[in-house]
Amino acid sequence: MTRGAARLHGGHQLTLLEGTREFFPALIAAMDAAQTLVHFETYIFDFTGSGAELAEALLRAARRGVQTWVAVDGLGTGAAPREWQQRFAEAGVQWRVYSPVNALGLLLPTRWRRLHRKLCVVDGQVAFCGGINVLDDFHDPSWGRLEAPRLDFAVRVTGPLVADTQQAVALLWRRLQAVHDLRRREPLQAVHDLLQYGGSRGEAMAHGSAGARAALLLRDNLRHRKHIERAYLKAIGAAHHEIVIANAYFIPGRKLRNALVRAAGRGVRVQLLLQGRYEYFMQYHASRPVYGLLMEAGVEIHEYAPSFLHAKVAVIDGHWATVGSSNLDPLSLLLAREANVVIEDKAFAQQLRERLLRAMREEGKRMEPTHHGRRPWPQRCKESLAMFVMRLALLVTGKRY
Repeated sequence: MTRGAARLHGGHQLTLLEGTREFFPALIAAMDAAQTLVHFETYIFDFTGSGAELAEALLRAARRGVQTWVAVDGLGTGAAPREWQQRFAEAGVQWRVYSPVNALGLLLPTRWRRLHRKLCVVDGQVAFCGGINVLDDFHDPSWGRLEAPRLDFAVRVTGPLVADTQQAVALLWRRLQAVHDLRRREPLQAVHDLLQYGGSRGEAMAHGSAGARAALLLRDNLRHRKHIERAYLKAIGAAHHEIVIANAYFIPGRKLRNALVRAAGRGVRVQLLLQGRYEYFMQYHASRPVYGLLMEAGVEIHEYAPSFLHAKVAVIDGHWATVGSSNLDPLSLLLAREANVVIEDKAFAQQLRERLLRAMREEGKRMEPTHHGRRPWPQRCKESLAMFVMRLALLVTGKRY
């Protein structure tokens, strides 16, 4: 895996997947073809609607004797329904929860570090990375039935970075397995799990120098703390013509804000597709104060209206793209485990660009600086409160943003 700036390598075949209607069938097909190992990570695993179809694919793989490992976040998912726990246990699906929380758990700042990445590797041959949870496009646990599907993306990859993805998920799995052993009072087994690799790595499919150039970027609290943010900053700083970003929770820090302002100042067209519907108090309201500064610099802001925007993607100058789980907010960039694929490929970038521009044109509403400047004082109070809460939380964790 790359350290620091993204070091892209050729030989990748990429497929852009929009929403669960494209992501789940591709994922299920890979799982149904698995022979040795299905290794899956997600923040939310919800068994409603099409989420159950993916769960059934995991069951089928495990029943064929395929090692089937699932890691979920303790806050995003928690315990699986009792029925599914029993079915998974009987079939041999291994289910581990990252950083479980109880009623008082979130009072501890260390518990704010969540597993937010969405990764899957099958047989060491194909990998998936993106922002899409195991959550039906038309269902939301907090808001119920959605009138339109959420907008989100993932990418299916074959090529050299599959091995990097396998290494990343295996490393986390063996740590989760060691914690599981300690809870069962098996310290020797825990040591064994930490020392062993954690599963069959397999051989990634190679395509020589042909194919797209790509790299897997991780964000964690050890060696990969700023890799995703640096990739954004480098690409924005090198932009000549156009920057298109779609991001669900957009609260950029000073460096990212300044990079976007400077890009607009040198004549780059900067277009942002951001969340237009209220979902969470802090993320929704804390983002608004930033809009005025960006629009004054010439940045275009479009709010996505039909449903929830959950995408974390970008296209720059029609050839650089990223698809992943990392929002441009403090939780993603400073605390959560995230994963993005960075891609240099004109065909892929143009496909993603066209979809984002269509969303801005047909499904979004462009914000006007004058209207934003006249927002009522109750709205401004909410924004100030959200920003204060966010900064206080970061202060508690010892992070600066």
